[in-house]
Amino acid sequence: MGAYCISGTHEASTRLPDFPTVRMSAAFPGQERAKHMGELKRGDRRWDVYLETQPDGELGAVRGRIHFVGPEQRLMTGWVFLEWSERDVRERFGEFSAVELWHFLEGLGGGT
Repeated sequence: MGAYCISGTHEASTRLPDFPTVRMSAAFPGQERAKHMGELKRGDRRWDVYLETQPDGELGAVRGRIHFVGPEQRLMTGWVFLEWSERDVRERFGEFSAVELWHFLEGLGGGT
């Protein structure tokens, strides 16, 4: 079993960093609402991790899903977050460890 890491998601303070939206040459669905949350690595495998948020006016809440963008593959979860605000979605995302993110990725058919 390889080492796991995700960079770019944690700071020493309790304030969440304001992650910029990263522009990529190849678009993926929801990219305009996604923020780059870091990079997931295991051995020579590397995935950029994005968190997409979308307001749900009917519920007065914000949905979120995770995109994994690799050199040859783009995968995404379903809407796994439903919170009151975008900040709440980012906080919930921050509760996931790199190992848990790899489980999501493997469940989607990636990460091997």
